[in-house]
Amino acid sequence: MADESKKLHPAAFRELKPGETYEPIVPASVSTFEVTVRAVSIGLVMAVIFSLASAYLALKAGQGMEPAIPIAILAVGMAGLFARRSTILENVIIQSIGAASGAVVAGAVFTIPALYMLDVEVSFWHIFLTALFGGCLGVFFLIPLRQFLMVNEHGKLPFPEAMATTEILVTGEGAGSQAKVLVWSASIAFLYDLCVLSFGFWREIITFRAVRFGAWLEDRFSMAFRVDGLAAIVGLGYIVGLKYASIIASGSFLSYLVFIPFVKYIGSHLAGVIPPGTVPIAEMGVDDIFRNYVRLIGIGGIAGAGIMGIIRSLPSIVQSFSIGIKGIAASRSGEGDVARTDRNIGMRDVLLGIVAVGVCLWIFFATGVTSSVVGLVGVVIALVISFLFTLVAARAIGLIGTNPVSGMTLVTLIITSVVLTRMGLSGKEGMFAAMIVGGVVCTALAVAGAFATDLKIGYWIGSTPRNQQAFKFAGVIVSAAACAFAMMLLGSTYTFGSLEMPAPQASAMREIIVGLMGGGAGVQWILFAFGVIISVILALVSVPALAFALGMYLPIQLNTAVLLGGFLAYLVSKSTRDEKAAKERGERGVLVASGYIAGGSIAGVVAAVIAATGLQEKIPAVWPGALMDSWGEIAAIVMVALLSIFMYRYATRAGHSK
Repeated sequence: MADESKKLHPAAFRELKPGETYEPIVPASVSTFEVTVRAVSIGLVMAVIFSLASAYLALKAGQGMEPAIPIAILAVGMAGLFARRSTILENVIIQSIGAASGAVVAGAVFTIPALYMLDVEVSFWHIFLTALFGGCLGVFFLIPLRQFLMVNEHGKLPFPEAMATTEILVTGEGAGSQAKVLVWSASIAFLYDLCVLSFGFWREIITFRAVRFGAWLEDRFSMAFRVDGLAAIVGLGYIVGLKYASIIASGSFLSYLVFIPFVKYIGSHLAGVIPPGTVPIAEMGVDDIFRNYVRLIGIGGIAGAGIMGIIRSLPSIVQSFSIGIKGIAASRSGEGDVARTDRNIGMRDVLLGIVAVGVCLWIFFATGVTSSVVGLVGVVIALVISFLFTLVAARAIGLIGTNPVSGMTLVTLIITSVVLTRMGLSGKEGMFAAMIVGGVVCTALAVAGAFATDLKIGYWIGSTPRNQQAFKFAGVIVSAAACAFAMMLLGSTYTFGSLEMPAPQASAMREIIVGLMGGGAGVQWILFAFGVIISVILALVSVPALAFALGMYLPIQLNTAVLLGGFLAYLVSKSTRDEKAAKERGERGVLVASGYIAGGSIAGVVAAVIAATGLQEKIPAVWPGALMDSWGEIAAIVMVALLSIFMYRYATRAGHSK
C-alpha cells in the first residue's frame, strides 16, 4: 500500500531543475486500490447530482458551478465511512468521474436551449447524443496532449483549480468536518428554496412594493429594484466575490435604472408598435420593455465579449495548432514497459474512437437532423474545430482557470451557418443543424478543459492516466443523460429565454444564428450593435465585458442576489485581522456557499418535477390572495436576512482566536 501521509514533492508547483524528476504522492512502483466498484459508483452518483444542480443554476443565473472541489471534499470526507478507508487514488477517480458533470452541462446549456427558443421540437436523444458525442471528443482529443501539457509543461502552467483540488485530496485535514459543513449547508438551502419554489411560504422575488419603495420607483420613474431570495443565487454570489458581483450587478443597474426608463420616455412620445414589441411602448411595463428591447443590448454585449475573446486568443490558437501536432507525435502508447503513471490509452484506440464518434455523429445527423451530405459537412466542421480549439481550452484552464468556450462556440456557429447557407440550407432545419454542431463543439471544448484539470491532479498525485481516461467516458455518459433529463424537465416547466429561466448564452447564440440564417423576425441589429459597442468600450477600460453584459441581459433580481452574496464574502474576509483566521473563514465560507448552490439547485430541479407532475396544483397556497403581495414579501425580506446571517455566522465559526 502507498504511504499516503507524504506531502507533495517540493517541485510540484514549479519547473523542474536540470536532471530533476518529479515524484508523485503514489510512485509508479506502488500498486494500490484505484478503480474499484466503490470509487466508480460514488463518482457516478456525484455526476448525476452535480449535473442536475449545474443545469438548473446555469439556465437560471447564467453561470454553472465548478464541482471539482466540492466533489473532492465529499470524496475525502466519505473515505472514513467504510471499513477499508478509501485510498487517495480512489478519491482521484471519484473526483474525475464526478467532475464530468460541470463540463458536460456547460457545453449543453450554451446551445441546446436555443433550439427551444427557435420553436424546434427537441427530444431527449437530441440533447443526450449531442452532449455525449461532444464529451467523448473532448476526452479523445486531449489524451494525446497529456504528455505535453502535464509533463513537458510542468511548472509553466499553474492549473489553479487543479492545485486547490489536489491540496484537498492530499492533505485530507479536516475533510470530515468540511464535508459536514457542505452537507449541512446544502440541506438548509434545499429546504429553504423548496419552501419558496413549491410551497410558497414566502415570495421568491422581493419587489419592495410591500414597503412602498418598489411601487414608487416603478410607477413614477419606470425603474425597478428587486432581489431574488433563493439560497442558490446568494451562494453563487459568494463564490463569484464582491468584485465580479459588482460588475455583473452594474450591468443590471444600467439596464433597469437607465435603459428601461429611457426607452419608456422615448416610447411615450411615439405612436404605433415598434418590433419586436406587440403593443406600443407607452403601454408597456418595466418587464415588457426589458424583454422586448433592453435585453437585446445585453445579448449584443455577450456576443461582442465572446468575439473579442477569440481575437485576443488568435496567437494562442495558432500556437496551439503547432503544439497539438507535436503533442500527438510525441504521445506514448499504453503498451510495453511504460511506467504506471505514464500509461495512456493507446493512439490506435484514440484514433479508432474519434472515427467511431464521427460515424455515429454522421448517423445521428442523417437520421434525426438533416440530410446525409449536410450531416457529413457538419461532422467535418465539428471534428476540425474541436481538434483546433481543444488545446486552447486546456491551456486556458491551465493558465488562468477559465475556459473561453463561449467565444469559440460563437465562431463555430458563424462558420457552420455560413457553410450551411452556401449549401442552400436555411430556416429551422439549417438552424437546427448548426446548433447541434455548435453543441457538440461546445461540449467537447468544455470537457477537454475540465479533463485537463483532472489529468493534472492525477499527475501530481500519481494516478494511472489510462484509468482516468477510460472512466472519464463513464462520467460523460451519465452526465449527458442527467443533463438531458434536467433540460427536458426544465424546458417543459419553464420557457427558456424568459425572466424565470433566462439561459443567457443560448439566447445570444439564438440571436446570432437567426440573424445569419433567417427564419423569423431576427435580431434587432441596432440594439444588438449597441451592446457590442458597449462591450468594446468596457474592454478598452479593462472592465470584464462578459460579466457586465451578462448583467445587462439577466433580470435584476438575480444579479442583486449575486451582489448580496459577494458582499457577504467581503464581510467574512474582513471579520478578523488575523490572516490565518481570515483564510480559514474564507475557505469555510466557500464551503457554505457551495452547499447553498448544490442544495438550492437540486431544490429547483425537484420543484420542476413537482410542477411537471401536477403535484404543484395539489399544494395549497400558504398566503391567500392579496396577502401574498404584502405579508409574503415581508416574510421574504425577513427570511433572506436570516439566510444571510446564517451564512455569515456559520462561515465565521472558523479561525476563532484563542
